[in-house]
Formats: sequence, C-alpha cells, structure tokens
Amino acid sequence: MTAGRVIRSFASPGGSPSGLAWDGRTLWYSDYSTDLIYQIDPVTGRVLRSFAIPAGDPQGLDWDGRTLWHSDPGTGLVYQLDPVTGRVLRSFAPPGSVPTALAWGGWTLWHCDYSADLIYQIDPVTGQVLRSFATPGDSPQGLAWDGWTLWHSDYTTGLVYQIDPVTGQVLRSFASPAGDPIGLAWDGRTLWQCDYTSGLIYQVEVG
Repeated sequence: MTAGRVIRSFASPGGSPSGLAWDGRTLWYSDYSTDLIYQIDPVTGRVLRSFAIPAGDPQGLDWDGRTLWHSDPGTGLVYQLDPVTGRVLRSFAPPGSVPTALAWGGWTLWHCDYSADLIYQIDPVTGQVLRSFATPGDSPQGLAWDGWTLWHSDYTTGLVYQIDPVTGQVLRSFASPAGDPIGLAWDGRTLWQCDYTSGLIYQVEVG
C-alpha cells in the first residue's frame, strides 16, 4: 500500500466541504455553501439524509458511537447533535476561539484551533483541557483518531500528518490528493478526506 494513494473519490453533495466523520457504516459530511450536515453512502456518494447545522459556519465533525460532534468557528462553540433530527443536545466553548476539526478519542474529544495553531485533548463533559501541543503547520484543519494516533491535515502545507497523541511529534506525513485538505475521517483501515478546492471526497491508503 502507498500512503496517499486514492482508492476512490466522488463529488461532495454541496461542493464546499468542511467536516467529515465515519460512523462505522456511512460518512457524515458538513458543507460551507449549503450549511447542511449530510449522511452519505461511502460507495456511491448518495445522500441518505441531511439537516441544518446549528449556526452558519460549519467545520469539524465526528461520531462518538451514538451522536455527532460539530464545531463552528463563527459561534466559537462545539455542539453535540442528535444524528436523526440535528437537534442540539448540548454545547460548550472550547479553549481556542476558532475551532476547526474534531476527533472522538474513545472518551475524550480532540480539537484543533485555527487561531492558536494548537491541538487540544478535551473532556467532552466539562470542556476541561487535558493536554495540548502545537500543530505541525499554521492552517490546521482535519483531525481523525485511529485508536492509537491522530491524523491531521493542514490547509497551507497540503499535507496529512500522523501524530503521536502524547508528545505531538509528527510520525510521518504524505501529500493529500488535492491541494486544500479540510475534513478527515478514519474508517478502521483507510482515511477519508475532503478537499475544499476540488469539492471531492477521497478515500486514501495510509500505507
């Protein structure tokens, strides 16, 4: 397997990708232009359902096994959402002022902030910061958890990084399929990535 090799790709439903999540069977996707969150068939790209985001600036998205987590840089809040109705179950202010990506880490949330250039590990109940470290680039976007390490994409460098979650050390990196990576999701074997400029969703090998 070659890291970064595209397995498949398809057009995103809104054309302006932001967040991406995997629920074990389907993809969830948020879009800047439509202000909607979509559930998508990962083979065909067909939209299974959609609902409006809580506010007008969608970004991070992830799945905790039961609900969706969503971050909005416009409001500066992280939301927990009912995946059927889109109803806000609760929300809190994360440590940074411009929250971008989110990743569910089993019992904690990982979150990166565009203004601070930091990745935070957060208690999802209290919002307390458990640890933080610097992002490898200065335009942090996608974030995904594979059970052992973090995967992170940066808009400026166009790279996807594998990161040690304790030290923040970059373990390796590879170029994203297109130049403007946004959301990331881990399906247990491969990474899913959406790209803002191409408007495509990619499934890629990690090697």
